[in-house]
Amino acid sequence: MSAPIKLTNVWKIFGKNSEKAFQLIQEKKLTKSEVLDQFDCVVGVANASFSVAEGEIFCIMGLSGSGKSTLIRHINRLLKPTSGQVLIHGEDILRKSDRELRKLRATKTGMVFQNIALLPHCTVIDNVALPLEIQKYTIRQRREIALRTLEMVELSGWENRFAHELSGGMQQRVGLARAMAADPDILLMDEPFSALDPLIRRQLQDEFLRLAKITSKTTVFITHDLDEAIRIGHRIAIMKDGMLVQIGTPEQIVTDPADAYVRDFVAGISRLKLIRAETIMEPWDSWRTKNSLDADSGPRASVNDYLNRLIDLAVEHDSPILIMGDKNQPVGVVDKRNLLRGIQGGSQHE
Repeated sequence: MSAPIKLTNVWKIFGKNSEKAFQLIQEKKLTKSEVLDQFDCVVGVANASFSVAEGEIFCIMGLSGSGKSTLIRHINRLLKPTSGQVLIHGEDILRKSDRELRKLRATKTGMVFQNIALLPHCTVIDNVALPLEIQKYTIRQRREIALRTLEMVELSGWENRFAHELSGGMQQRVGLARAMAADPDILLMDEPFSALDPLIRRQLQDEFLRLAKITSKTTVFITHDLDEAIRIGHRIAIMKDGMLVQIGTPEQIVTDPADAYVRDFVAGISRLKLIRAETIMEPWDSWRTKNSLDADSGPRASVNDYLNRLIDLAVEHDSPILIMGDKNQPVGVVDKRNLLRGIQGGSQHE
């Protein structure tokens, strides 16, 4: 089965001379600054390739100007790439007509922006039902679906209010409901919570994660906040100057940064609820050849237990911790040396 989203070698160069600039980038390996100096063109995305699995939350993060918002707009072809391929459910969207694109955006992809742009003269329910109106649903169908979607985002009873009567967090929920009303396969979320206060932002993250479990939507989530990406994403892509520097799980990004840029990003991240026993343990067979430890003695933990759980066990017991696999058999050992390496950012393999 093909991935719902697949981008291959996508480039986006802004400017009148973008085609010529792209040609010389390929021939002479021009840098972003050289492209700007020689052609007055800006490299927005440079050779980006990734795929997103069914039901996955794929976070793209980077600093302002890194290209993350430009990249997400290629997925529903709000932007057309200078070069490269974009597949949605195996179909090349660059070959679609304008009518086919409108249908794709109305039925297959839902987008949530940082500025939610609710229509001020419409009620909450009318804002949510707008995509359904475009698709020619009847008034009764639109109302039923919109009410059901508002219930999902916990806004039942607010359907007849106007945007100015809602808090910022509630408006973002309306925007999420509007994006989900047509039941799209794919959600595209461009920094949807970044303008909100920290407490409201975390509440909406919780709400989004709850909905993600219910709906299993394939999601691309843009953020400049690594804490948010780690909390939400199954995988994270880190961008710099239009390029994807590293793609991996939150644990992989933190424990094995690709370069100094990523290393600086993750320097302040707590590993206590991120690093699992499997990452820092020494394999059971290797341990047994060097140490005497009975498989029936000592505290036990799962391969999926996090550092904070292992630290609690280490405080309560002097013995090394037996790490148990899926078949309830020892697969590894974590001692205080492994724990210290895990806290510092290393693994037993280093």
